[in-house]
Amino acid sequence: MLSATTINSALRLALDEDAPWGDITGETFIPATASATAKLSAREAGVLAGIDVFARAFTLVDPSVDVDLTSADGNAFAAGDTLATVSGPARAVLRAERIALNFCQRMSGIATQTRACVDAASANSAGTNTDGRGVRIVDTRKTTPGLRAFEKHAVVCGGGHNHRFGLSDAVMVKDNHLAVLAGEGADVAAAIRSARDRLSHTTTIEVEVDRLAQIQAVLDGGADIIMLDNFSLADLRAGVELIAGRAIVEASGNVSLETVGDIAATGVDVISSGALTHSVRAIDLGLDLDLTAEVGGVESDSSVGLS
Repeated sequence: MLSATTINSALRLALDEDAPWGDITGETFIPATASATAKLSAREAGVLAGIDVFARAFTLVDPSVDVDLTSADGNAFAAGDTLATVSGPARAVLRAERIALNFCQRMSGIATQTRACVDAASANSAGTNTDGRGVRIVDTRKTTPGLRAFEKHAVVCGGGHNHRFGLSDAVMVKDNHLAVLAGEGADVAAAIRSARDRLSHTTTIEVEVDRLAQIQAVLDGGADIIMLDNFSLADLRAGVELIAGRAIVEASGNVSLETVGDIAATGVDVISSGALTHSVRAIDLGLDLDLTAEVGGVESDSSVGLS
């Protein structure tokens, strides 16, 4: 999903946005001969995501920059850990550092929040849902425009799973679709069966319901997945009992780190949360640089902390 082409395209846009006519500070104050070694340091604990994106930001600016990765996506880290070392021309390192950090900090924030939700859900769900494997935590389409592949990759790094990537992946009939059908006087079960006849056998159909009374018609239509949206815990349990393994049961709405454990305990198969991507806090990572510049034949050393 997160291909080299996608990474390069997004990074080029970000680098061009940051310095459309060059880095006038670096080009004015940093000698062309200066070199830098920088360590990517964790200022707090978290789960790493986007380390390859971090590295690519530097090599896009200057292929001679060397990035030595000491951790990998999906790894937990503690405050003070060194996650990577960057060395090369100082101008290039300084030119790329903010873009590299922006991607890695946000992606690691998503991975960290996802891991916390997965752990909270796992503690309450093992063996309680339809397939006996425990609940899955999944993301949604509530992602930053242009960064969906990065944010969904980060969810996987945190131990979560991806919902559909976009509108082309699967049929998902939501409340507004049902409202249009109702306005046309259509029968929901018949509409689902008609859609099934027109779709490939590999395409799944998910239908969102917001009350228990809607479930039977969706079951009659043969939906593969039924989303119980903004249900109370009691109604989630009742919905799981009513569906009784005839479809995958997804819970959505009001999902947070505080509520996900109780939702998992109702026996649903999947819990989807837009908050994994739309409300996440970036993890505090920083670059600590040792600069060595030769100016007028005199070598000077300095240490600079960047965040």
